Amino acid sequence: MTKSTHDSSILVTGASGDLGAIGRNLTAMLLDKGYKVRALVRREDERAESLRQLGAEVVQGDLTDLDSMHRAIAGVARIYFGMSVSPAYLEATVNTAAVAKYHGVEAFVNMSQMTVTQMSITETTDSPQHKLHWLAEQALAWSGLPVVTVRPTVFLESFFLRLAAAGVRDNDELALSLGHGKTSPISAVDVAHAIAAILDDPAPHIGQVYNLTGFESADLDHYAHIFSQALGRTIRYRDVPLSAWTETLRQFGVPTHLLNHLAVMAELHQQGRYDRLTDDLFKLTGKPTTSVYDFVKLNATEFTRSQVPA
Repeated sequence: MTKSTHDSSILVTGASGDLGAIGRNLTAMLLDKGYKVRALVRREDERAESLRQLGAEVVQGDLTDLDSMHRAIAGVARIYFGMSVSPAYLEATVNTAAVAKYHGVEAFVNMSQMTVTQMSITETTDSPQHKLHWLAEQALAWSGLPVVTVRPTVFLESFFLRLAAAGVRDNDELALSLGHGKTSPISAVDVAHAIAAILDDPAPHIGQVYNLTGFESADLDHYAHIFSQALGRTIRYRDVPLSAWTETLRQFGVPTHLLNHLAVMAELHQQGRYDRLTDDLFKLTGKPTTSVYDFVKLNATEFTRSQVPA
């Protein structure tokens, strides 16, 4: 059990999420810094229990439910708000913000995404999720809350682990539908470090927007070469036609809202819209970003066939 050295709690939403796992990593980092952490989870399960083992106070609730957000926010000073891709994203943001304003929180760190940087009142994308993120940022700006906005590019964990690991493992290929545009994927662990730094001392960051990118911006042929170096075998990039890629995801049961979002992200990659590089992460944490090479090394077992004894 972590002994707390700070008086007020920090609320971490999405604490039991697995994709990218920013909430889970952030919870552990804040507890290590001596903070009391209240972790909001959607359901009581083994992931909720493991957060308790870390030393977090676990609250079960729904971001769109008024009562559960009062239970989650009453008595906390700072909030990390993050939610997975969902049609209810805007409702959840505004509901959480309204309750946060009522309780007078001193910092509200909002997890947005990089594409919003290229959006405006006249420019959007075909992804309903991008539009919800943009609208959520507008609403938070109007709210008068002390907001800090974090906009990461794509996560290494979601694109390379969740969507591409099987192809690397079974066929020695990075099979994605990203064309030949450059991209700068970032580790969710790095993003969690940045958010922990903001929540540790939020005052200088209020009103700021941080665009977080990875170690380098390069095309998928380059990343396939890095996979080859890290794994010690030849990995090639296969640019899968978008229709075939989305059909495969649909067969795996990916919900339509998320599927539409991933398809638009793939198209934007093909257009070079993820060719971005900033030093915001280093400014916040003083640490270099995790390279794709180090990420692949760290997760090598996910990309390697298990050796079955003869």
